Amino acid sequence: MAFDGAYLYTIRRELEQLVTARVDKIHQPSKDEIILWMRGRDGASRILISTAGDSARIHLTTVPVENPAVPPMFCMLLRKHLGGGKFLAVRQDGLERILFLDFECTNELGDKVQLTLACEVMGRYSNLVLIGQDGKVIDSLKRNADVTRERVLLPGFSYEMPHRSRRLDLLETDDDTILNALLLAPDAELSKTLVSLFEGVSPLLAREWAYYVSRDTIRSKDLTQDQRDRLLFAIHETARRLRENDCHFCILRTPEGALKDYIFLRPQQYGALMVVSECSSASAALDEFYATRDLRARMKQRASDLFKLIMTRTERVSRKLSNQRQELAETDKMEQNKLCGDLLSANLYRLQKGDATAVVENFYDESCPQIRIPLQVNLTPAQNAQRYYTLYRKAATAKEKLAEQIAQGEAELAYLESVFDVLSRAESEADLLLLREELREQGYVRSRSKQKPPKQLSPMLYESSDGFPILVGRNNRQNDQLTLKTAAKNDIWLHTQNIPGSHVILVTENQEPSETAIREAAVLAAYHSKARDSAQVPVDFTRVRYVKKPNGAKPGMVIFTNQQTLYVKPDAAVCAAREVRD
Repeated sequence: MAFDGAYLYTIRRELEQLVTARVDKIHQPSKDEIILWMRGRDGASRILISTAGDSARIHLTTVPVENPAVPPMFCMLLRKHLGGGKFLAVRQDGLERILFLDFECTNELGDKVQLTLACEVMGRYSNLVLIGQDGKVIDSLKRNADVTRERVLLPGFSYEMPHRSRRLDLLETDDDTILNALLLAPDAELSKTLVSLFEGVSPLLAREWAYYVSRDTIRSKDLTQDQRDRLLFAIHETARRLRENDCHFCILRTPEGALKDYIFLRPQQYGALMVVSECSSASAALDEFYATRDLRARMKQRASDLFKLIMTRTERVSRKLSNQRQELAETDKMEQNKLCGDLLSANLYRLQKGDATAVVENFYDESCPQIRIPLQVNLTPAQNAQRYYTLYRKAATAKEKLAEQIAQGEAELAYLESVFDVLSRAESEADLLLLREELREQGYVRSRSKQKPPKQLSPMLYESSDGFPILVGRNNRQNDQLTLKTAAKNDIWLHTQNIPGSHVILVTENQEPSETAIREAAVLAAYHSKARDSAQVPVDFTRVRYVKKPNGAKPGMVIFTNQQTLYVKPDAAVCAAREVRD
């Protein structure tokens, strides 16, 4: 990602607007994130600080985030020391990837002290360190995250900057210094050389400079005089934009809509290979880029125990089903046992006790071939015949029971797959609580006494382009409620064919729905399913009157008839356009 020292410089400019504001609240929505609620003359603002290795950053945010019921210890420590503190300044040493936030706070004795929050945005080495007025570490979000002989991040130790290599500052460096550095640098691809020479420059920005110099890949030692001039212009133009706050904050996406990167100027190197959208500010770009990705990651983190439970139970049921199917295959020998019993009964007069084998004609076959039947020498011929009948009856009973158990196991496996799908698409803490309650009712999660039941959520509401309401279930229990109780008999029920997903109801109000409404509802059904990332998804639809729930079936499991099938492509843009927000 392009969160380099130069991008951090634009964030510093935005945070400077909050100087003199006070810390109102502090939250820690996940183990790697801190949110500072600031209140100043212009109202309330929120600063998000993330130290996650793949999304380390600091910026203003407007994205709502759910917080845990019990705040973690580091959050409590920040509340103790920074709560009510006045924001004095934000500092950055050159284009180093560290921001220092200075606060004027009141200690336990009522004295005014200056505390500093060091936000180290350095990929997997990112950290958040609270530093006292004496320059010593009070505590850090990741204790001992960077332990070396020279640097220890533990309470009571003096705070020291991370190791910093000597590189050029593009805001201060002149032409001669840049050209001399290029001459002395090892010969390599130009963009890689620029990354190694300049502080706070990401590979994306370096490639943008190199693209301006030459449309083709070029090595640093092969630059012509004209290309050197073009490189100096690109560097100084970037510096000017940073100093004068004349940046264009852009997000890069693939043509399929997947997020790729972000930058503080309009990129030219990708041409039509990337879709570029511009945002109003550096923070707005980061908010838009990370909101969806971080939300999904946060939900997976909070639901990790449920994922483990479902995976373990799924593997157990799959193994049991495999063994039962193997046993069922072995029961196919039961007809052979009955045949042996019949043939022995018909030939008792020819057999004697002590015979190890009976050679008899198979009169069930027109050609009457001879077959050999093994006997137990300690049994009479009649007892041997009864033994084969007993084996036949046991196999017949086992086949009946195994068929019933396999059906139950397949139903449980389908239910677990549906739960896993719902879990992977959960978007809020409330969704997880409802899912836990459902698993508790089904006996997969141990019940806890005196636990308040979670608040029920409404189904997701959409509207077709021609005005028909469309309801989408959030989980299996809500799917049952939506299909069996909320929907009218003439409404249209939709579900992905043999794929776990949400129940979708197209509300017709006794009108004939249009083909457009049915297709848009089918797109919603495909999007809210396990096949969200597929190209073509089969979606069955029928009237609600033809949908039934078998007795004893798991939540969300139904049977239906009179269905038709549509093949559609899941489309996030269609879903966003048709969503009805409160």
